[in-house]
Amino acid sequence: MLAKGTKIVDAVALQRSIKRIAYQVYESAIDETEIVIIGVETQGKILSKLLGNSLKKISDKTVVYVNLTLDKTNPLGSIQSSVPLTELENKSLVIVDDVLNTGSTLMYAVSFFLSIPVKQIKTAVVVNRNHKKFPIKADFKGISLSTSVNEHIAVILEGNQKGVYLN
Repeated sequence: MLAKGTKIVDAVALQRSIKRIAYQVYESAIDETEIVIIGVETQGKILSKLLGNSLKKISDKTVVYVNLTLDKTNPLGSIQSSVPLTELENKSLVIVDDVLNTGSTLMYAVSFFLSIPVKQIKTAVVVNRNHKKFPIKADFKGISLSTSVNEHIAVILEGNQKGVYLN
C-alpha cells in the first residue's frame, strides 16, 4: 500500500502503541493460559500477528491466531472464521482491526462470536476515529482522532512507509 497524506504516527510510535496494547491485553487476560487474537481481514490480520508477537515477548501465554473474513461494505453477507467456532468456546477473544470508524465492522465481528459461549470479548484498534454509528468501543486503542467524515485514515503496518496517515 502506498502512503498518501500527512504522516501522523511514525513507525516507532506505531510499534510503541502495539506494545502498549499487548500489555493491556495481557493484563485483561491475566488468569488465562491462552489468548485468542482474531484479525479482521486484511489489516486486522497483519495487526493481530504484530500484537501476538508483542504478547509472546511479555508473557508465557499461548497465542492463538484466527482470521475473520467479512465484507466491510456488506457485513450482513457471509462472515467466515479460519477456526471452527466450537474450538473458540469458553475462551478469551480479542478482535483486532486497524481503524474503528463507524463501528459496523467490529459490531458484526463481535455478533458473529456471540453464538458461542465465551469468557470475554475485547476489541483492539490502532486508530479510533470517534464516528461511531453503533454502540461499540475499542477496549484497547493506539490513538483517538477526531476527524471529519471526509478525511481518510490509512494505517500501514508493513514496509518502509509504516505509520498512520491522514488525508
